[in-house]
Amino acid sequence: MIEILCPLCGAPLHQEKPVWQCQNRHAFDVGRQGHVNLLPVTQKHSLHPGDTKEQVAARRTFLEAGYYAPIAHAVCEAAKNHGVSHPQILDVGCGEGYYGAQVAQATQGSLVGLDISKDAVRLAAGRYKDSTWLCGTASHLPFRDHTFPVVLSMFALTVAQEFRRVLTKDGIYIQVLAAEDHLLGLKSVIYPELLHREKDSVPELPGFTLEESRRVRFSFRAEGSQIQNLLSMTPHLFRISKEGAKRLEELDALEDTASAVVNVYRPSWEP
Repeated sequence: MIEILCPLCGAPLHQEKPVWQCQNRHAFDVGRQGHVNLLPVTQKHSLHPGDTKEQVAARRTFLEAGYYAPIAHAVCEAAKNHGVSHPQILDVGCGEGYYGAQVAQATQGSLVGLDISKDAVRLAAGRYKDSTWLCGTASHLPFRDHTFPVVLSMFALTVAQEFRRVLTKDGIYIQVLAAEDHLLGLKSVIYPELLHREKDSVPELPGFTLEESRRVRFSFRAEGSQIQNLLSMTPHLFRISKEGAKRLEELDALEDTASAVVNVYRPSWEP
C-alpha cells in the first residue's frame, strides 16, 4: 500500500473511511466514489481548478470511442519495455483515468491517479475501482521520496523536480506531448489562419536522461457530437472565437491527424 502524506503537515495519512486523517488531526473526506480531495486552499490558483465536469465527460466519451487508442498502445509498450514488473504507477494529471488504467492493466501494476480537477478524479474513481484517486497538485505530490517506479504524464504539466523526487532510483518517467502538427484539421477550421510556432516536443529535463522518444501519428474521422468532444479536450476551447465555434458546429464530420511524442526518461543521480 502506497503511503500517502498529509498535504498540510507531511505526516502519514491513516486511511479509514469516511475520512483520511494524520496524527495532527488534519482530516480529508473520502468521496462517495472513493476519491479523496488532498488539495488545500493554499495550493489552489482558482475556486475550481482544472477541467470542468463537462470537459471531463467529453474526454471520456471521446477516448472510450477509441480515437486515441494508438497513443494508449504506445504508452503501454513504453511502460512494458522500460519499466519493472508489476509496478506502482503514478499518473499525474490523470484526468478521468483512461490512460493510467490501461498502463496499469498492461503492466499488471497498481495505479495512483492525481489531478487538480475534483470532477476528473471523481469520474475516474467511479469507473476504475481498483486504483487510488486523489485530487491534488503536481507541484506538491503527497508521497515520500523514491516511491514510484513509473510516473506518467499525458498531455499534462511536467514538474521535473517533483517527479524525480518521487521516482525510485531506477524508475522511469513517461511523458506524452502534442507534436507541432497535432490536430491541424481542427485548427484550420476554428482559426482564420494557422500560425507556425516552434515546439520542443523532446525537452531536456533537469535531473533526467532521455532513454527513448517515439512519434505516434495517425488519422481519424470524428462525426457529430464527437467533434465538440474533441474540442473540449483541447486548450482551443478557451481560445476559439464565435466565428470559429460556428464553423465547427456546422461540420458533420472532421478529418484530422493526431500527432504526439512519447518520451521516456530516467532520473540521473550523479552529484
